[in-house]
Amino acid sequence: MGQQLNKIIKRRRRKAYVARKKALAKAGGIRKSTAAKSPGKAPKKAAAKKPAAKKAAAKPAAAPVVEAPAAE
Repeated sequence: MGQQLNKIIKRRRRKAYVARKKALAKAGGIRKSTAAKSPGKAPKKAAAKKPAAKKAAAKPAAAPVVEAPAAE
């Protein structure tokens, strides 16, 4: 039953979303988020990346262990 209920909820939410968008378009597209478009502010620059700190010198690799062949 959960899947059927989810369908109904999604449909109801979509209907409300479309109604909000329609009202916004009718009102001339006025939005709350006008601060994002305010003039005079330069876009933020990406922070300069610092080089990664180098770790201590890696220990020399151990010699590979060679197994003696099993006696048959």
